[in-house]
Amino acid sequence: MLESTAVSTQLTGTVHRPTDLNDDDRRRMFELLNAFFENVTRSQFEQDLSEKEWVFVFTDVAGTIQGFSTLLRLNVTVDGLSIVAVYSGDTIIHPDFWHELELPRIWGAHVFALADSVHAQQPDAKVYWFLISSGYKTYRFLPVFFERFYPNYRQPTLAHEQRVLDALAAAKFGEQYDPAAGLIRFPDSAPLRPGIADVDERRLKNPDIAYFVARNPNHARGDQLACLVEIDRANITSAGRRMLG
Repeated sequence: MLESTAVSTQLTGTVHRPTDLNDDDRRRMFELLNAFFENVTRSQFEQDLSEKEWVFVFTDVAGTIQGFSTLLRLNVTVDGLSIVAVYSGDTIIHPDFWHELELPRIWGAHVFALADSVHAQQPDAKVYWFLISSGYKTYRFLPVFFERFYPNYRQPTLAHEQRVLDALAAAKFGEQYDPAAGLIRFPDSAPLRPGIADVDERRLKNPDIAYFVARNPNHARGDQLACLVEIDRANITSAGRRMLG
């Protein structure tokens, strides 16, 4: 069942439950995933998809899926506070559509609406975005759309936020999470394919990218940096406010 829809000039984003997706949808999504990552299998993809609550699907004007992103809700208690987090799983957009802004627009509308719903039911709860990144392009979303995110080169991670990040990463990944390094290391890693998010000297001039590489030196092998952002309208940049309308 379709839950929400929005249209851009080239991509249309829709939000679904995983069970809404048919075999052709899943086949195309895995085709995109396999084009970006090494060592992925259809069975792993299906297992990962089955645990998610929502799937953002992006189609072109011909109706062909050109991207997708998955989302899961996590709940932990830290320092006596109720924490609700949305965890981003696989996120892929075909390179022909990297200039499109449909992904952050649809994602932002959905996640902030979810945060509003959580706060209406639990006024004292805090809502976070928990994500992991093996490529600088994912990490670069954070300074573009958010004022505060962790970890970053601008300031040390606050003690409470570090405990939230550790709790979420441990809950989701167990012993695969190294809290000292802030990294998730999978025994069967799936690194990005060459050419997707290569880092050269020009890229390293960007302080956010340089910091990401320093914190995750084996990102090209598939190590994932655990990251945290509070979902709060006071925490979004001017670009984020434009995206949310």
